[in-house]
Amino acid sequence: MKKTFPLASPGHAPARAIESIKNDIRKYLKRERRKPLPEGVDFWDFDCRIGPDPDAAAAVHVKEISDAIDRVAAAGADAVYVEILAKTGHRAPRADGQAGEAGEAGEAGESSAEDDFHG
Repeated sequence: MKKTFPLASPGHAPARAIESIKNDIRKYLKRERRKPLPEGVDFWDFDCRIGPDPDAAAAVHVKEISDAIDRVAAAGADAVYVEILAKTGHRAPRADGQAGEAGEAGEAGESSAEDDFHG
């Protein structure tokens, strides 16, 4: 998705226009994540760029899209450029010793938050 969204919409409050943009982006991400994964791929990842125009767009993480749109709107821009490109993602294998050793806190004589509730 490469699109420039106007931040001012006739007949709508500016806050509603921004929420509409965010909703369109959420729908796009959900639609892309529903697509079948190619062989050997663990998940869909996204390259995202947000800015007032394509030349000034900066790379952001998917979870920061909403905040980036708010920053562009707060800067007084007339429009926001959104670029989201799907790519394949691969999970890194866990190293030995990181596989969730839950007994460490109990062995050191410390109680975990779970132990406090099991009275």
